[in-house]
Amino acid sequence: MEPEKEEVTRPIIDQLKDYAETRFKLLKYEVIERSTSIIADVIIDIVIIIGLVLTFLFASFTLALFLADVLHSYWQGFGCVALIYLLIAVLLRVAKHSFQRPIINAMIKRLFK
Repeated sequence: MEPEKEEVTRPIIDQLKDYAETRFKLLKYEVIERSTSIIADVIIDIVIIIGLVLTFLFASFTLALFLADVLHSYWQGFGCVALIYLLIAVLLRVAKHSFQRPIINAMIKRLFK
């Protein structure tokens, strides 16, 4: 009876090994897919952010030069733009908590999609 028992358990052990190898491969492929997806999202976000920063920068210069033309003084035009940005920064600082929670929730949703 011992040889029969060994023959029956041997295929089960082989099946368990195959199952473990398959699960490991699946996990490895899932990690690769998830990491490449995150890396691609980060690269796209960086490109978008760079484009938006450049747009914001040139729009700021355009507004400052326009105000300088209207006010007939470069320092007043650029000073007005600086004051606008200071006002925006103060408003964002005061309302920080109302902006913070939606941003955190969006990032968590994106990571666990």
